[in-house]
Amino acid sequence: MSAVDYERIGKKYGSVTIMKDVNFSIGERRFVVLLGPSGCGKTTLLRMTAGLEKVTEGDIRFEGQRINDIHPRDRDIAMVFQSYALYPQMKVYDNIAFGLQVRKEPRADIDRKVKEAAEILDLGPYLDRYPRALSGGQRQRVAMGRALVRHPKVFLFDEPLSNLDAKLRAQMRLQIRRIHDQLDTTTIYVTHDQIEAMTMADDIVVMRGGKIEQMGSPETIYDAPVNCFVADFVGSPSINFLDGVVERDGIDGAASVRFADQALPLPADNAVETGRRLRVGLRPLDIDVIADESAAGASAGAGVRADAGAGASTADHGAAAGTLKGTVEFVENTGAESHVHARFGDTVLRAVSPQRLRLARGVTVTFRIDPSRMHLFDASTERRVA
Repeated sequence: MSAVDYERIGKKYGSVTIMKDVNFSIGERRFVVLLGPSGCGKTTLLRMTAGLEKVTEGDIRFEGQRINDIHPRDRDIAMVFQSYALYPQMKVYDNIAFGLQVRKEPRADIDRKVKEAAEILDLGPYLDRYPRALSGGQRQRVAMGRALVRHPKVFLFDEPLSNLDAKLRAQMRLQIRRIHDQLDTTTIYVTHDQIEAMTMADDIVVMRGGKIEQMGSPETIYDAPVNCFVADFVGSPSINFLDGVVERDGIDGAASVRFADQALPLPADNAVETGRRLRVGLRPLDIDVIADESAAGASAGAGVRADAGAGASTADHGAAAGTLKGTVEFVENTGAESHVHARFGDTVLRAVSPQRLRLARGVTVTFRIDPSRMHLFDASTERRVA
């Protein structure tokens, strides 16, 4: 049985429709991330699940039971908000225990549950402190502790890490996922951060404009995006796009896609018809950078050649790689890798090299591309064709 079912969900504010005919199910004990840009409806859907917003159309079910008209406190859920929403006049212990105290649970049970949550969240040394004496990450853990002690059927998280710095976000991602696995419950997590989605989720629901674009595992979303929007939204650095036309060498010859004066071969088993306009997606990490000796000599004292590993990716997929030549516009060096931005006609593509490159602006660089790693979309509909 599914833990949560959304059946033909619609939401209106007055005459304005912001969500219509949303249908999907969440399995028991799954960690599901609602991912999308601001205004796509993900937080509204979460708040309807919690009972903080009314459902205009359709039904939400927990384990088969319709919950549309059930009061939030009776839904057996716990929600962690973007803001910590802690009581400043209460110590950490009482902030965590507050919901249990309101329900008049026995004092011994409250004490046991609070200390169990504090141990899971590494909050033991801070139970006697006030929120003002805590860091942002510690405050968010207190908010999570307040949810944990309820032992709900479903955890709801509404962008809980957006107020934290990058290092703390990485730490909290691990902690939230560890807690989910430890408690073995169902979690619904809202974010616009695709790194959070990719690293934490069992399943991702990608939303746009109140509709679901795609639902699947992180690997499926990344490797087989159903349209250009999903391909662009998921993946860091963002995917490159090139618009071209399919051509063939004779009637039964090899197919390629042409971009002005350059072309890339299509996979041998590709059946896209000649003349079709395509938008080709190329992930920066799937592009091999080849800087020839003249480019290396023109670089800022680097003298490097970035073709290591290029042949390996081609051999792995059993297809002849294609190449694109362009001129370097900028190189970002992150320490561990280099992000090379090169211009191809009217388009600038980004490729990620595992080597440290110091390529001068204007030198020629070659991007080598394995056809099997290309994402092909129809140029007009932006839907995936291969």
